[in-house]
Amino acid sequence: MFTFKKFLVLLIAVTVGVFLYNIWTVENKPPGIEYSVFLHQLKQNEIKSVHMRGGDIRGKDIHKQPFSTFSPDVKGLMEILNSKNVTITASPEARPSPFWQSTFPVLLLMAFWIFFMVRQQKGGMGDFGKSKLKLDRGSLQQVTFDDVAGIPEAKEELVEIVHFLKNPGKYEKLGGKIPKGVLLQGQPGTGKTLLAKAIAGEAGVPFYSISGSDFVEMFVGVGASRVRELFNKAKENIPCIVFIDEIDAVGRHRGAAEAGGQEEKDQTLNALLVEMDGFQTGQTVIIVGATNRPDVLDPALMRPGRFDRQVTILPPDVKGREQILKVHSRNLVLAQDVELGNVAFSTPGFTGADLANLLNESALLAARKDKDVIELVDIEESRDKVLMGAKRKGMVISESERRTTAYHEAGHAILASILPDTDPLHKVTIIPHGRAMGVTQQVPLQDHHAYSREYLLNRIKILLGGRTAEELVFNQYTTGASNDLQQATEIANKMVCEWGMSEVLGPRAYAVENKGFLEGEMVVKNVSEDTAKNIDREINKIIEQCYQEAVIILEGKINYLHKLAAVLLEQETIDAEGVDIIIQCKATGEGEPVSVLDENITSLS
Repeated sequence: MFTFKKFLVLLIAVTVGVFLYNIWTVENKPPGIEYSVFLHQLKQNEIKSVHMRGGDIRGKDIHKQPFSTFSPDVKGLMEILNSKNVTITASPEARPSPFWQSTFPVLLLMAFWIFFMVRQQKGGMGDFGKSKLKLDRGSLQQVTFDDVAGIPEAKEELVEIVHFLKNPGKYEKLGGKIPKGVLLQGQPGTGKTLLAKAIAGEAGVPFYSISGSDFVEMFVGVGASRVRELFNKAKENIPCIVFIDEIDAVGRHRGAAEAGGQEEKDQTLNALLVEMDGFQTGQTVIIVGATNRPDVLDPALMRPGRFDRQVTILPPDVKGREQILKVHSRNLVLAQDVELGNVAFSTPGFTGADLANLLNESALLAARKDKDVIELVDIEESRDKVLMGAKRKGMVISESERRTTAYHEAGHAILASILPDTDPLHKVTIIPHGRAMGVTQQVPLQDHHAYSREYLLNRIKILLGGRTAEELVFNQYTTGASNDLQQATEIANKMVCEWGMSEVLGPRAYAVENKGFLEGEMVVKNVSEDTAKNIDREINKIIEQCYQEAVIILEGKINYLHKLAAVLLEQETIDAEGVDIIIQCKATGEGEPVSVLDENITSLS
């Protein structure tokens, strides 16, 4: 059968042949000489014969040496040739055929396009129609549930599938049916792909993997062809597991308003729906899909009989993070003082991928320092790098900017230390990290699942503390508070529009909920003009009240603000204990106050 691959080989062979013919033509052309040299030889009777084709002249001299040249005056040259008794031959001037100039390229393009259309109608498309399915029988057998930590609820949901793959008769004799599909949904980095591999490793069955984007190509019909081939291969190797990563790329809601290619995506999804619903009894092919956007999937894909079971994977809690750290630290050489429980405690909100990256960064950092083991200080420095960005020690900062940054961060730190119901202060630094000129870092004592109104208000006050300190000391503002203002406004907006924490508007939600795991902008809808004005007033009221309270607190602690800023300018980084000593004016072991130069305090005041 004349396949697409054979067609490409033929096309390449023709192209190479034409290219080689052109090279051969150039290589076999006689050596060229200047027309003036040719005329001189002709007058000296050194030319024996010529062959003329228009102005192109080729011939031989009396020594039988070939030559070629070009004549701008053919008529005048003929008289000289005749007078010298030179043997003359001629042929018509070569003119390119209109067929090769215009018709042949068009016919070639038409043949190429017709070939693709015929292949498409036959359901093939050659190599384009083949799926990019990957089969792994060996290495995945070593991945088990022991390698998946921190998500015990998700593992329990999938143990039943493993048991069925190992012993299907136990369920079939009671009339039970294994779920045809399992959808793993959760934010990026929570372990969806690893969990799918662990299912195949525990069951000891072939594991096929493919990405949702691999189904879609520029040619119509390719996606549907790849879906059919995917399921045909899977049925030949039952029992097996087919893992479709980022399934939202192919399973989006049909008819959704998107630019171009919607018909092709709909055909691909239709083929997937038909194949998932078309398994016969005894065909133990389990489809495992993964996505962080379950809100955009087509309802037909989510119904029982296709994806019967939906497993939500959330970021791990502190116990889960400790288990994940133990898994990823198996091959690492840790110092004896490294307590993974403390590391897990100081990394709230980290996913499994984040924790793996943290330990890897720690190992790389320790190796750069020529250490034999990974110490706790390496892990803490890597954590700060992940959270705040890499240190920019080489950045040139003027003294006035350092001074402003010191007061800005001191304002954050004082409010974070004094206000109740807030996350404890961890450290404050004026060393630039990432895009920030300085950082005040807080680490929660435990994972937060709900926030009180007092906690949110205090959070806004802390965010406004930097700008407030700049106003009190310098009586001016800088652009350094831009990110703080964005976060404060976002919290106030959610308090009013989502969480019903406004006394005026009452317990009502005005924002459309974002159902996906990816953070998106919340949109306020279905409100009257008066309600929208009240929402703006309440947001402004919350921020203004928090700002006024921050001003009052920092005015009462103005001496401590000067002291903390002075120490920051001197030491650049202060931990929570150092901040407490300054704010509470604790004495050192020798009865002397914390070492702050009096002249620095006076000058900064």
